[in-house]
Amino acid sequence: MFKQGGIEYGGMENPVDEIKKKIDIVDYIGNFVTLKKAGRNFKACCPFHQEKTPSFVISPERQIWHCFGACGEGGDIIRFLMKWENITFYEALKELAEKAGVKLANGLGAEDRTWKKKERYLTMNFLATDFFEYILHKTKFGKKGQEYLEKRAIKPATAKKFQLGYAPNSWDSLRHFLKNKNYTEAEMLENGLLVSSAKGSNYDRFRGRLVFPLKDSRGQVIGFSGRALDEQDKSAKYINTPETPLYHKRETLYGLDVAREAIKKEKNVVIVEGEFDMITPYQAGFGNFVAIKGSALTFEQLTILKRYTNRLVLALDTDAAGEEAMRRGITEAERLDFELEVVSFDFAKDPDEAVRTDPVKFTQAIKSPQPIYDFLISKAQKKYAADDPFSKKKVGDEVAPFIGRIQNPIVQSHYVKKLANLLEVDESSITNLLFRLKRQKKQTAPVYLAKQKAVPFERELLIQKYILSVIFQSEDPMAMAEKLFLVISPGDFSIISYQKICVLFMELYRNEGKFNLDQFTSSLSQPLRPVFDELYLFASMDHNLNKEKIDKLAYEIKIYALKRQIKELLSSEGEIPANKAGLLSTLSNQLKQVEKTMITL
Repeated sequence: MFKQGGIEYGGMENPVDEIKKKIDIVDYIGNFVTLKKAGRNFKACCPFHQEKTPSFVISPERQIWHCFGACGEGGDIIRFLMKWENITFYEALKELAEKAGVKLANGLGAEDRTWKKKERYLTMNFLATDFFEYILHKTKFGKKGQEYLEKRAIKPATAKKFQLGYAPNSWDSLRHFLKNKNYTEAEMLENGLLVSSAKGSNYDRFRGRLVFPLKDSRGQVIGFSGRALDEQDKSAKYINTPETPLYHKRETLYGLDVAREAIKKEKNVVIVEGEFDMITPYQAGFGNFVAIKGSALTFEQLTILKRYTNRLVLALDTDAAGEEAMRRGITEAERLDFELEVVSFDFAKDPDEAVRTDPVKFTQAIKSPQPIYDFLISKAQKKYAADDPFSKKKVGDEVAPFIGRIQNPIVQSHYVKKLANLLEVDESSITNLLFRLKRQKKQTAPVYLAKQKAVPFERELLIQKYILSVIFQSEDPMAMAEKLFLVISPGDFSIISYQKICVLFMELYRNEGKFNLDQFTSSLSQPLRPVFDELYLFASMDHNLNKEKIDKLAYEIKIYALKRQIKELLSSEGEIPANKAGLLSTLSNQLKQVEKTMITL
């Protein structure tokens, strides 16, 4: 019996080890990110945060990965899938076991509260989806919904594809249905399907509305959106599931589950504002569309899309809300260095209407998007059309903040030149405007938003990690250690966990006379294993140390260790006793000798 990820397994076989034997981590992660060989390991830009210099390292020997950048994440193939899909250990284990053909032991029903609750709520949403679909297609109550879909030219096959449904105009039909499936009202409330009244009674959230199931990238229903069909209805046109354990608006993109393969194939994604703006183009053969929830394109949504493409095309509504959403989207997209373009329709208010009004024009527009900054400049020129200095000032004031946020200096320089030519001014005028805006922003920013300076990575810790990593990644770790431990000892490392790893390594050397990586890692205690994983991969990173002599670095570690010991003695309270004075003299002499030796290397 053993436990992993909060789950208890029966039998002798460890399914995690079986999965790792059958699915190579390099091949698997290579399906998600572009990998490059780096000695014995592989490197990539970390998929879990934005960076331009690769800090994500994978070891084919150890079947592990680690990010040495901002996020600092690491683990095995299961941990990668958990992080990539934002799922529990149990979900990742099940998916990989199925892929590897590994049968999970009977003990898998043991306690995993996070997964059990999530699974129960997903099943609740699955049942609710079936309920709404049944009402739409199989009952007289759904006739209104069917007529509305016909009016919007949505084919029955498309409605089935997106599992569209209808919520009857009833206060408790879904509540009774789910109660009969053994769900409590408290669970339905937490999952967003019920609303609690001021008097404390609970009723169905979705009533008399066309219902769109909201799904994650894996096709699991995490929430719902309901559209009012009566134009005279004074309530909100759309009602959405609130924040729940499953549904997080900022992380949700409608249609991503059906669009992600097309996005990868087309190498771009078209972002629209509503469900029908995604469904209608999909029905017309445009598979790489996704819809944001609400009018804001969030950083979290963009981070998800960054996994599939580096090119965004905004096709938002032409009203004021759509334009504002586009402007906010530019700011967020620039943070992630996307190639950003925009499509506008002068013959329709949104993509849904554009497809139905003129499919040919729609196709032409989608195939020839305009770079976002060209669009902004053009929009501002039309808005302030007069050819006078004050109109030019208004164009500059409106466009300059966006040009100022461009991360790439080449792209920024291009638009500085373009705006200067259009306004018939010197480039220095635009550059000065950008500088003034940047200075104003710094002056008006709250203190808590001030950019923190990165704390420099201490060289002492850096060389300790590097030395240990070089030892364990060398062809003959024992021979490398024997050479370096003539200079340093476990006690010279400032980190306790590094000392422990060194001691265990030396014990293995004394007892076995040879080094076996798997045997050594299995002998480490659970707290030491992630420390060792990070150490093992560290030398694959591009450090300034790479060209320095390894024995010189060992002497430098010794110097740091001697200085620490001297500092500790000098910081002792009271006068230094005679024995301590002698020790201080000995340490000082050793330090001089080591420094002298190091100079000659």
